[in-house]
Amino acid sequence: MTSVKLTASALAIAAVSATSAAARDNVQVAGSSTVLPYASIVAEAFGENFDFPTPVVESGGSSAGLKRFCEGVGENTIDIANSSRPIRESDIALCTENGVNDIIEVRIGYDGIVFASQLNGPEFTAFEASDIFNALGAKVLVDGEIVDNPHTQWADFNGDLPAADILAFIPGTKHGTREVFEEKVLLQGCEDTGAMQAMIDGGMSEDDAEDACLDVRGNGVTVDIDGDYTETLARVDANPNGIGVFGLAFYENNTDSLKVATIGGVEPKTETIASGEYPVSRPLFFFIKKAHIGVIPGLKEYAEFFVSDEIAGPNGPLSNYGLVSDPELAKTQEAVANEETLGEGM
Repeated sequence: MTSVKLTASALAIAAVSATSAAARDNVQVAGSSTVLPYASIVAEAFGENFDFPTPVVESGGSSAGLKRFCEGVGENTIDIANSSRPIRESDIALCTENGVNDIIEVRIGYDGIVFASQLNGPEFTAFEASDIFNALGAKVLVDGEIVDNPHTQWADFNGDLPAADILAFIPGTKHGTREVFEEKVLLQGCEDTGAMQAMIDGGMSEDDAEDACLDVRGNGVTVDIDGDYTETLARVDANPNGIGVFGLAFYENNTDSLKVATIGGVEPKTETIASGEYPVSRPLFFFIKKAHIGVIPGLKEYAEFFVSDEIAGPNGPLSNYGLVSDPELAKTQEAVANEETLGEGM
């Protein structure tokens, strides 16, 4: 195959409804809302370039997708789970319990987590991880003491930030984006402000202190978004002071209404994510149920197509949409071709 057709409908990234599948000859995919637009583009192109039905792609979040993936083996279970986080031991344990024993991990590339706000809203253009923690953490360090977060405006703790009310729309706990947000922003900010050490010095174990660092404020200051990024965008559009947490690709496709902040002085873009300079980036994955290969028509072909150079390479349509191509893509292609499962080839 020398060329790939990408129609306007593919680039519109509309996910196919699971209810539209007429029979179980479709590959079925669910999971991460971050991976959703990429998977939707690939699914549409796959249906147009191969003699297989267009795969059915649903969202729902990384954890929810992996939970469905691990329900068991058979035509009434999904074939692929999209995820914006690595698979956990707890996921693998659930899979094993339900007879899902051979899992193929496929890393498709990288994405960054960005903090974006209304284009003409307050000047939210430069944050440190410590700023996000001081704004959103449930307990923060003030005058040497750990206290319930008293801050109402960003300028309360950093005079370089706007005197605007704190309001943030963050990914819900079922999204892989939440885990990256917690570990690379909240936890880092907690450490940078000295709050974590103060908690430990106050008698907390390190594990308990880490848990406390990840607690966020309620009372409408932080709002969990369980839907996809379109819901976050709608909330930001309706709230001039609102800051939303998005994937880089979604932001780049909405620059007509959003502006993005630097983190640690680094602008989020393909180059800084590929180099590792931007501090809030993560790999993106999908996981294949090996037992379904050869049973569900087109499953392996879809996976190989997804990670092909012409699709996931630096000059492919996924890169054009915002995916940072994996420098080790050839290794991933080989692993998919060989149906290499977790734990093999290590």
